Amino acid sequence: MALDTLRANKLRSGLTILGIVIGVTTVITISSVINGVNNRVSEFVSSLGSNVFWVFHIPVMGVRPTMEQLARKKLTVDDVIALRTLPHVIAADGGYQHVKAQFRVGDVAIKYNGKKVAGTILQGDTGEVSEVNDFMLIQGRMFTDEEDERAAHVVVIGHDTWEELFGSENAIGKEVAVESGLYTVIGVLDKRKQPFGGGKNPNDNAAFFPMGTFHNLHPEDKDLWVSVKYDDPKNKGLVEEEIREMLRIRRKVKVQADDDFEIFGPDSITKLWGQLTGGLVAFMIAVSSVGLMVGGVGVMNIMLVSVTERTREIGVRKAIGATKRTILTQFTMEAVTLCAVGGLFGVAVGAVLTWIVYFLPIGLPATLSTMWVCIGFGVSCGIGLLFGIYPAWKAANLDPIEALRYE
Repeated sequence: MALDTLRANKLRSGLTILGIVIGVTTVITISSVINGVNNRVSEFVSSLGSNVFWVFHIPVMGVRPTMEQLARKKLTVDDVIALRTLPHVIAADGGYQHVKAQFRVGDVAIKYNGKKVAGTILQGDTGEVSEVNDFMLIQGRMFTDEEDERAAHVVVIGHDTWEELFGSENAIGKEVAVESGLYTVIGVLDKRKQPFGGGKNPNDNAAFFPMGTFHNLHPEDKDLWVSVKYDDPKNKGLVEEEIREMLRIRRKVKVQADDDFEIFGPDSITKLWGQLTGGLVAFMIAVSSVGLMVGGVGVMNIMLVSVTERTREIGVRKAIGATKRTILTQFTMEAVTLCAVGGLFGVAVGAVLTWIVYFLPIGLPATLSTMWVCIGFGVSCGIGLLFGIYPAWKAANLDPIEALRYE
């Protein structure tokens, strides 16, 4: 009966469920993007390893540093060397970074044989940078501590930097111009993972120098980022306390004073992303709720019109023995069916949009979420029940004699 009613009023039914379709489509599309990016972030965090800590003199995730924090003393290479002596630490690296093109568009960082690459990240590290970050090389090797000590003019370049300058040819032994000097390429890194799909990873356009070499190139960069790799994830708490204790002693922090440095782990990225996606989920619910409420009001309105149009039919049915419960069930099912069809259309449109988003040039890692599909469809049916119950109750309580007299 409910499907017959839908077929008899196709245009009216379609317009009625439009709000439901929009609401469910919003839920499916946004949840798919969030689900896909969550998966990509999880993969990225896993690729960083569960046995790494980063130390910096100010907080960099989720909060804005205060003036007191900005005035803190910088970490030093001696701190890095000291951390290597901890019992569970297997490698520690200190790095300086210099980014130019991000702030002045058109600056050229690296040139070779008439070709140039803009926006390259210049970074200086100790000899343990590869061990801490699990860098994979497709050509050559990383620099050594000896090259660091004598500030050798050598460089390890990122995958995209190599590709832009050399195409597919071997870059080892070639000299590239980095700003005012020439540096011999000794290694090329493989592509690095990134949390979001689409486009190139900025970290693949990079040049790594021994720390001594970097200081000669950019002595003004003083912010040292420390990375510590330890032996086993089960020692996480112990290693964190050992790092904290050693740095507090080295930096002469008083017993009652707070740390004047920050320690992060991969889980910090997960927590920060969880906070961001929480806001996105709230936005999704707010937007979809508007569509669903509009759709629900439309369903109630059209069902009230339907009750009025079918008053005589209801009177006839009651005259031949239909109970209030039968009439109530019939009209409630019509409302639920109407919204369920809207939910199915919404899921279908959302799935198509998810597929489109996935294959767009920006390449967002959208993944259809079974849980949100069920939630979207279930809520659409619930809207039908909620907004259909009053028209159904009104139909069920019509006086059969008055209904038969209705013209």
